[in-house]
Formats: sequence, C-alpha cells, structure tokens
Amino acid sequence: MFNVTILKIKDLVKYIIIVTIAIVAIVFLFKLTNKKNFNKSLSTAVPVIFQAENKKDTTKDKKTETNQMEKIINSEISSIEEAQKEENTINESQEIEVEENNEEKQESEEIPITATTEVVTENPIQEKFNVEYGKVKIKNETEYNLTQEILTPNISIENKNILIFHTHTCESYTASEMYQYNPTGTFRTTDLNFTVARVGTELEKYLKKFNFNVQHDITYHDYPAYNGSYTRSLETVNNILKTTPSDIIIDLHRDAIGSRSDYAPIVKIGEDYAAQIMFVIGTNNGGLEHPNWNQNLKFAVKIQEKAEEMYPGLFKPIMLTKSRYNQHMGKFANIIEVGATGNTLEQCLTSMKYLSKVMSEVIK
Repeated sequence: MFNVTILKIKDLVKYIIIVTIAIVAIVFLFKLTNKKNFNKSLSTAVPVIFQAENKKDTTKDKKTETNQMEKIINSEISSIEEAQKEENTINESQEIEVEENNEEKQESEEIPITATTEVVTENPIQEKFNVEYGKVKIKNETEYNLTQEILTPNISIENKNILIFHTHTCESYTASEMYQYNPTGTFRTTDLNFTVARVGTELEKYLKKFNFNVQHDITYHDYPAYNGSYTRSLETVNNILKTTPSDIIIDLHRDAIGSRSDYAPIVKIGEDYAAQIMFVIGTNNGGLEHPNWNQNLKFAVKIQEKAEEMYPGLFKPIMLTKSRYNQHMGKFANIIEVGATGNTLEQCLTSMKYLSKVMSEVIK
C-alpha cells in the first residue's frame, strides 16, 4: 500500500515537470516568433530579456528587467520615429520632384501649329451668321453692309503690347472635380481663382512665353454692383493706358447664361478638349463715337482667319454689334468670350493655349 502511494506521487511530480517544460517551451517559441516582427534595434536587445528571465525572481531582478524593457521600448520608438522622418522626407522629395517635372513639362511643352479638330458640343445651339469672309463667319447685327474692303484684314500691328482686363470679373463656369468653388451668384464668384480672371492669367502666361509684353488687370468691375461695370472698366483701362500704351486690348468674358445654363461649346483639338471662343466687336451704330471699329473688326478677322487654318472650330462666328463696349480705346480692341456657363474651367484654360499660339503666328 505504501509503495503504491509513493509511485503515484512520483508519477504526479513527473507529470508536473513535463507540463512545466511544455509551458516554458511554448512561451519561448511565442517570444521567438514575435521577435522576428521587431526591427534590428529590438532584435539585438531581446537576449537581454531572456537573460533577465533566467535570473532569480527577486525584487532587484524585476526592477532591472523593467529598466531593460523601458530602454528597449524607448529605443524601438526612437527607431520608428527616425524611420517615419526618413519616409516623410522621401515623400516630400517625391512631391517636389513631381511639381518640378510638371513645371518642366509646361516649359518644354510644344503647342502643335496644326491639329486634327472636331466640334463635340453636346446639344449644340445652332450657329447664326449672315456674312462670310473665306472661312470666317460673322453674325452682323448692325445696319452696316460688310463689304470686301471692310473685312479684308490689311492691318499692320506695330504696338504689340497686350492689355487683358475683365469688365465682368466674377463670371465663372460649371464646377468640376478639379475646380470646385463657392458661388456668390448664378455662375459667378468673387474667388478669382475660378473666374474669367483665372482664364486671363492663363492667356497671359502663354503670351509671355511667346515674348509678348502683357499686362493683366483683375480689378473687380461687376462687384459689389453689376450695373455700371463698363463705366468702371473704362476708367481702369484709361488709367493703364496712361503708363502702358497698348493697341491690343482684350476684354475677356465668358458667354452669358442665355436660355440654357448647360450650354458648353467644345472643340476637340488633338487629344485636348477646349471651350470654343468668340469675338464680340462693337461699332458706332448705336450712336456712340467709335472711329476705329473697322480696325477692331479687321483684327478679329485676321486672328480668326489664322485660327481656321490651324485649329478649325476653335472660334464661333464673330458677333458684330451696335454697342461700343469701350472698344474705342484701342486700334485692335475686342471682347473675347471664352466658353459658356456649361463649360469647365479646365476646358477654358486649354483654349488659351491654342489662342496664344494663333496670336503668336499673326502678331510677329
């Protein structure tokens, strides 16, 4: 009886020892597995932990182990922070590189002198014109008979200074994913990053690449009051011309809303989608003095004639009106309407690339 009892106690002790060894082995394997997920600083420090575990479980040893663990954790955090800083530096460098590449791409961009074009306006409004000069179409709203002599663009452009301004500075376009804005009116905003003023900046940029002397004025003329816009813009132009005489004066607009706010005249030039543009030329047929309206018309015909050679469809028919629109201020003054309310800003910016190329071919 006694011997049997002793045997069972021995078996129990053996069983406890085996279980203990198994537990220790599992813990060791678990720690060994986790060890692979730490970076170099932690992997070199793990043996210190094992050494601490093999010491006697005294208060002093526990304190030492705790200090070692804190050092390891701090070291690991430091390593992670350094890695994060390095990654951020790389990302910032990559972003700067992308921006520089985009700038270099713009600088080296070659605008084709001709391209395959196609008008791709959805639900277009039918073009109205009653006069043609070669491939140039004109909607004559005046009482003047537009003879061959009146239309022939036999002009000499000596003063190549270009003034760009906006009588309706707040005119804007249909918002797009790239250009979202907060409207302050119907297709209007005081944020000039999204109006015809931004389109004027694009035209200025390209014209300067062609070595033109360009002055671009972004004064508000239609805000806070819309009425009186032309009176205010006339004062602006007068003041600028006192110091910078310019024969080529462009009042850059977008087409009015009309009956369809979704109207978006578009021409595809190569792989680009550009908003169509239109000259509006004033006369003295409304009673206001305007002795040089015919010179203005000849300038528009000359530009549009060249555009029809290079990018057919970039322009809609010229509109000749009875109103003066301050165009008595220059020998080659005009309104250029870029797109309509349904166009996006990016389509209008693209138009300026091709308009500037046409102007560079005409004004030499």
